[in-house]
Amino acid sequence: MKEAIQNLNQTELKVVLVVEHNDILVGTLTDGDVRRGLLRGLSLDSLINEFVFREPLVLPPRVSREIALDLMEVNEINAIPIVDEDRQVVGLHLFREVLAPSQRPNLMVIMSGGQGSRLRPHTETCPKPMLPVGGKPMLEHIIERAKAESFKRLVLAVGYLGHMIEDYFGDGSQWNVEIEYLRENSPLGTAGAIGLLSPRPDVPIIVTNGDVLTDIRYGELLDFHSSHNASATMAVRLHELQHPFGVVHIKGVDILGFEEKPTSVNHINAGVYVLEPRALDVLEVDECCDMPMLFDRLREKSERTIAYPMHEPWLDVGREDDLRQARKMDL
Repeated sequence: MKEAIQNLNQTELKVVLVVEHNDILVGTLTDGDVRRGLLRGLSLDSLINEFVFREPLVLPPRVSREIALDLMEVNEINAIPIVDEDRQVVGLHLFREVLAPSQRPNLMVIMSGGQGSRLRPHTETCPKPMLPVGGKPMLEHIIERAKAESFKRLVLAVGYLGHMIEDYFGDGSQWNVEIEYLRENSPLGTAGAIGLLSPRPDVPIIVTNGDVLTDIRYGELLDFHSSHNASATMAVRLHELQHPFGVVHIKGVDILGFEEKPTSVNHINAGVYVLEPRALDVLEVDECCDMPMLFDRLREKSERTIAYPMHEPWLDVGREDDLRQARKMDL
């Protein structure tokens, strides 16, 4: 699966064709298939045959491009493999027009106000999102990725040493984006500053922490959110933690069995979200609120909150070791 995901990330096709010998088509693999597999508990170390979709729509070579495009539009898919009578792959129809929207109207809010206390002394005179990685501030990497994903309306929530962020990015014109600022008079947590938005947005917003470096496709996250009719979506990642000792299972004083250094697998918060405008109703102006609290409040109101399982490269730069790792990444 890791090889297949690398293939997906390196191309713009958004589909992998899985073949046997002589290019006989076994099935297809898309980003959606990967995420559905992760939700079923599969891991990236699993074999590809546990993720592959084995009944894709296929067409023979004689079918015209126009018919193929109509079929892709009706079935809401971006690609159809072309196979001969032996099911050997001979080509691929692509609906490229739907792959890259010209511009997204949605706001992206980047939370950039934290003090970065775990990264001192680096953050004593520099806000954490401005720490250099790959020759430029972490925040600049996030802004450039947002622009590449057609998000050009950005809001930076600033607090600690916020003037340094404003002096560097200004109105965003140097990056061909529009940047506005939310200014925290006191720390408001990972969600509280969103309550300062005025006017309130009328379409979903993307929210990301300013210290998260990732290749996540913000547009696909937004589309996933919208397709599930959710009030809020949280990007999550699988995290494996191996116990350093052998575990003994007991009942009373009786030993039931042993596990040698078992591994615990959990979904963790990746620090990237989508929020519907109505989700902001649970926030009060100048109230400290973290994202998990916001999600809890929404669930208490019977609003739907969902997880977006991501497989893309990701790093939360919160500690010294993380910063060193980030500076070794190929950005």
